[in-house]
Amino acid sequence: MADEINEINKINRTEESASYEEQPVSEEQRRAVRENAKRVIRESGIGEMLQTLNRQALQGRGWFEEYDSGVLFKWGTGYTRRHIWIDIHGDTLRFRLRPHLKCRAPVPICDGEYHTLTSAMWRIRGTVLHELNRNYERPVAETSED
Repeated sequence: MADEINEINKINRTEESASYEEQPVSEEQRRAVRENAKRVIRESGIGEMLQTLNRQALQGRGWFEEYDSGVLFKWGTGYTRRHIWIDIHGDTLRFRLRPHLKCRAPVPICDGEYHTLTSAMWRIRGTVLHELNRNYERPVAETSED
């Protein structure tokens, strides 16, 4: 019985990793991913919240790197550089974390690598604001390039 469970878990992990592996993507597929990410960022309000955070807390010293399926918000210089990485996967917002143990709270969904907010969760602005604040107070530090 234990061997069967281990085999099922192995298959599930293989299927999950295969779904995230990069495969050749057409320009049309990239455009669809980009448009979906824009929609989720707009509807969740995270884009506006990041802009407000940059203006008010950082006095405009942060900058954004946009990707097809997300955004990376960076601030600081040299040894103090920090960032918040937000990835959109389907209709979910995923906040990239420093590696840690899984959280016990039901919201957000935690897998030890990402905090995930489903569309039902991010439609409640307070939930998104709370997660953004948590990520701002304990941001991911970038490694030094020296």
